Amino acid sequence: MSDTNAANNAPPPAPIRFLGQYVRDLSLEVPHAPGIFGEMRKRAPEIPITFDCAMQHLSGSIFEVTLNVTVNATLGDKPAFILELSYGATVEVDESLIPAEQLHAVLLIEIPRFLFPFVRQILSDMTTNGGFPPLLLQPVDFADLYTRKFGTDPVRVMRSSAQTA
Repeated sequence: MSDTNAANNAPPPAPIRFLGQYVRDLSLEVPHAPGIFGEMRKRAPEIPITFDCAMQHLSGSIFEVTLNVTVNATLGDKPAFILELSYGATVEVDESLIPAEQLHAVLLIEIPRFLFPFVRQILSDMTTNGGFPPLLLQPVDFADLYTRKFGTDPVRVMRSSAQTA
């Protein structure tokens, strides 16, 4: 096999390359332990969960994307537990493959979508290790979160930029 054939069989370049993933911040508080465990045997807590995605341009074509999750489990007005996770990734973007007008949406939808299974596992482990049943998050629609946060439909942005290309 010649070098030419090997080059022709090479996979196409990836639009995004992950350079690293990491826990930026992680906290589990159980302010009313151990009494809260007995109370939870009598009734289930309310468990609102909030997600937020953020990005930061580091240099050149390198960005950091952070998926932030806050869980405030309560029994009435008493906190059962407070769990906060900030999980990040550093990525390199091939700007020749992702149009500039799509970059913001791609970074804040696709990267969190990739990070979500890792975040889900960390939250499940943390609640279990904290003495609670595992918290199993349902899949999250990051495109919908993006639309609600920025008031822009990412699908429309991507379609319009593809039509002008």
